[in-house]
Amino acid sequence: MDTKELYIIYLIVSFGFILAIRGLSSPKTAVIGNRFGIFAMGLSIFVTLLVLPMGNDFGMLAAGGLSAFVGIWWGLKVKMTKLPQMIALLNGAGGLASALIGVAEMMRRQGYMFDTTLGMLVGTIAFSGSVVAFLKLEGKLNLKRSSFNNVLMVAVLLFICWMWWKFLITGRLAFGFLLLAIGFLFGVLATIFIGGADMPIVVSFLNSFSGLATAGIGFSLGNIALIITGALVGASGMILSFVMARAMNRTLYQVFFKSFEKSENKEQDQKNMREGSVSDAAFLMENARKVIIVPGYGMAAAGAQYAVKNLALILKEKHHVEVKFAIHPVAGRMPGHMNVLLADAKVDYDQVFALSDINPEFETADVAYVIGANDITNPSAKTDPASPLYGMPVLDVFKAKTIFVVKRSQGPGYSGVDNPLFYQDNTLMLYGDAKKVTEEIIAAL
Repeated sequence: MDTKELYIIYLIVSFGFILAIRGLSSPKTAVIGNRFGIFAMGLSIFVTLLVLPMGNDFGMLAAGGLSAFVGIWWGLKVKMTKLPQMIALLNGAGGLASALIGVAEMMRRQGYMFDTTLGMLVGTIAFSGSVVAFLKLEGKLNLKRSSFNNVLMVAVLLFICWMWWKFLITGRLAFGFLLLAIGFLFGVLATIFIGGADMPIVVSFLNSFSGLATAGIGFSLGNIALIITGALVGASGMILSFVMARAMNRTLYQVFFKSFEKSENKEQDQKNMREGSVSDAAFLMENARKVIIVPGYGMAAAGAQYAVKNLALILKEKHHVEVKFAIHPVAGRMPGHMNVLLADAKVDYDQVFALSDINPEFETADVAYVIGANDITNPSAKTDPASPLYGMPVLDVFKAKTIFVVKRSQGPGYSGVDNPLFYQDNTLMLYGDAKKVTEEIIAAL
């Protein structure tokens, strides 16, 4: 296969990835977008195997076959509620691949090259940061930030710049390996103190880093497919990070250097949350004209998406209630988390609405059914300038006539900020597992 034919195939691969990302921008086209991605990745792997030098065919095929088996097995085994953790590790795998190729190129060239060093360093940061993100999403790491942590992270960043300069000037491989080790440490420090409320932004940002690492390695290898697809992933991940940060009224600086400040509201401490019952919820829902369901991480943790879908179906088919789903851009633990869960339960796409589209309808909703969504329904984001969430776009759940909130406890959301919605006169709390509570409402209906 000559160079011209290889470039044409790699351009086809790149176009396939463009169509994949375009398809994944909407739930209605996500499946076909995923298929374009599978086709493009499969074609790129096949062509790469064809153009590799002879001599280690068995090793390459064995490694590829084993990797494919692990990928298929893991994809079939993973629970939908564990998708954020899986995405975090896959981001890390992409970063690790770029870092290892960078190391191989550095040793082959026996010196410094900008593109190789960039891909190696960014890939290492993406790998270590993604592993930490996985552990935090699993609930195995929960460290509080202090001012010393930020000073340490800045110091490590400055040391990386100094080490890069030494590698550039001397070209000694020892400085390259030291740069790799410090990059690994920086990835850990950059993510280990970030709170759970910011994790969707962090996962997206690390995804962007994996793409940038791939593009750097693409320049190093002269591979047009890696350059284009790496740039696509890097740019789209960075844009998504900024969009999600804006949706939380945060900046990337605040995400990586400043945790949410927990608010204290003594006036609300003196109030009580009013507890409702399953029969109350069933009665008001079946006699409503419009019910808006607001899924949050509570639905994901309980695996309640199928029960929620059945609730919506019974209300619509049996009681002729208009049912809609309200999705906040940062609900859950990764971008599109709620959309994925509802799609898994085969909820009609026409019933699922984004924040800007659904907010005007809460005023006409008879019932809002909130499932473990705390921060994204907090009205203080609009009414209280002293709140850490002030300015963050939220769902206008507080405008509905009656609000049912499903929670395991009376605690605040992941950000640690108290929610005045829980104390409103028209709010009734339903304590317990989201799946069990929803199934009990279905039984009552």
